[in-house]
Amino acid sequence: MTLKVYASLLLLFLVNSVWTRTVRQVYDELDPEHWSHYTSECPRECFCPPSFPNALYCDNKGLKEIPVIPARIWYLYLQNNLIETVSEKPFVNATHLRWINLNKNKITNNGIESGVLSKLKRLLYLFLEDNELEEVPAPLPVGLEQLRLARNKISRIPEGVFSNLENLTMLDLHHNSLLDSALQSDTFQGLNNLMQLNIAKNSLKKMPSSIPANTLQLFLDNNSIEVIPENYFSAIPKVTFLRLNYNKLSDDGIPPNGFNVSSILDLQLSHNQLTKIPPFNAHLEHLHLDHNRIKSVNGTQICPVSIAIAEDYGLYGNTPRLRYLRLDGNEIQPPIPLDIMICFRLLQAVVI
Repeated sequence: MTLKVYASLLLLFLVNSVWTRTVRQVYDELDPEHWSHYTSECPRECFCPPSFPNALYCDNKGLKEIPVIPARIWYLYLQNNLIETVSEKPFVNATHLRWINLNKNKITNNGIESGVLSKLKRLLYLFLEDNELEEVPAPLPVGLEQLRLARNKISRIPEGVFSNLENLTMLDLHHNSLLDSALQSDTFQGLNNLMQLNIAKNSLKKMPSSIPANTLQLFLDNNSIEVIPENYFSAIPKVTFLRLNYNKLSDDGIPPNGFNVSSILDLQLSHNQLTKIPPFNAHLEHLHLDHNRIKSVNGTQICPVSIAIAEDYGLYGNTPRLRYLRLDGNEIQPPIPLDIMICFRLLQAVVI
C-alpha cells in the first residue's frame, strides 16, 4: 500500500520534469538552420530561446495584454505582468499549448472571454495564482491535469465547473475566500482521478463534503474547522496525507475512532485545541500535535496495539509504524515515557 501511494505521489510531483526531459529530446534534434524561423515568429515583447523552441517566455515584461502566440508553442510563461484580460485572439494559432503560467497578474473573471480556456483542447496545466478572480473560471479544458488558483478572491465555485475534468490530479484553491456554503455535495463531482486537493487558508467551519474518493492528499490548514464528522474518511479510503493544522479542533470535535484510518500515513493536527492525543491507526508514520493543550502523554493509552503485543519482537507485522512524533508547544515535560518507546519500536524522532 505504502509503495503504491508513494509511486502515485512521485508521478504527481515529478511530472513536470518528465515533460521537460521529453521536450529537451526534441531540442537536441532541432536543426540550427531553423532557428531564425523560430526567432522571426517570436513576439517582440518576449524571449524565444533557440534551444527551447516550444517555449515562449513573456514573464516580468510589464505586459498589459497577451501577445499573439505562435503555433509551435507548448509552454507559455506570462507570470509577473499586468495582464487584465484573457481573450481568444492571441490563442487562435496556439492549438498545441500544454502549459500556461499566468500567475501574478490582474486577471478578473470578467476579463476572461467566454469559452477561451475550454478551446485550448490540449492544455494540461493552468496556473492562475495571485490574480483577482472571484470564482473558479468556467468552462475549463477537459484534458486539464493541474489547476492552480491559490491566492485569489474566490468565494464561489460555479455548478458543474469540474464535472468533465476526469484527468485532473491536482486542484489548488488555497488562500481564497471560500465559505462552507461554496462547497456543495456535488461541487467536486467528476474529479475521478484527483490526487491532491488543497483548500487551506479559506473560511471553512466544517469539513467539506463529497471529497473525490481517490484523493490522496487533503490540505485543510488555516480554516476554522471544529468537528470531524463520524466516519468521514470512509468516503475517501485512499487519503494518505491529511493536514488540519491551525483549526479549532477540540477533543469533543473528534469521534472516538475519527483518525483510526489505515490509509493515513501523515497526520498533522498542529495548532488546535486538543488536550489529549486522539486514537490513530498502527499504520500511521508521522504525527504532528505540536502547539495544542496536551499536558501529558501515556504510551499505554495511545498505543494502537496492546503493549504486550508491542513488546513481542516476533510479531513485527503488528508493530506500530510511527516514526516521527511532534509534541512541542504543549505542556508536556520530558523525559519521554518508557512505554512510548516500548510501543513505537520504529520511532526515530520525538520532539517535546
